[in-house]
Amino acid sequence: MKPFMNLDEAVFDDIEDNGLYTSRRASLSPHIGARKLGYNLTVVLPGKVQCPFHNHHVEEEMFLILEGEGELRFGEARYPIRKHDVIACPPGGREVAHQIINTGIGELRYLSLSTLAEVEVCEYPDSGKLSVVTGEAGGGLRKMFRAEVTVGYYDREKGGE
Repeated sequence: MKPFMNLDEAVFDDIEDNGLYTSRRASLSPHIGARKLGYNLTVVLPGKVQCPFHNHHVEEEMFLILEGEGELRFGEARYPIRKHDVIACPPGGREVAHQIINTGIGELRYLSLSTLAEVEVCEYPDSGKLSVVTGEAGGGLRKMFRAEVTVGYYDREKGGE
């Protein structure tokens, strides 16, 4: 396996067609031998986004805009973005929640780079959800739930109160 590949060789293996959330992603990591970093090429059509507004508590992401223009939602702010912009999305709370929106007239193409953690927690501020993912490449526990559902430590435990 070569430790590199040209983006022209990328195969889009993650296709989303869910209304606003419509995109194509190509996973690059397995093709270049990456183990601790995740690499993806993403294409988003005009007026669409790749994923909901979210923040990571462990993993850090970086985006390099290759083509097109759009808007970055970041915390409470919104920023116009364009070709060759480099975007840092560090781990943290809602103040670093992020989403890339294609506000242009053509495709928005970007390279995503992220650290890969064995345990990750994401928040989705717009919808009040949480996700918990464990295991290398998400191969373990994978749960999505509403954040307002909280139970006590001894809830449903025999002999607990």
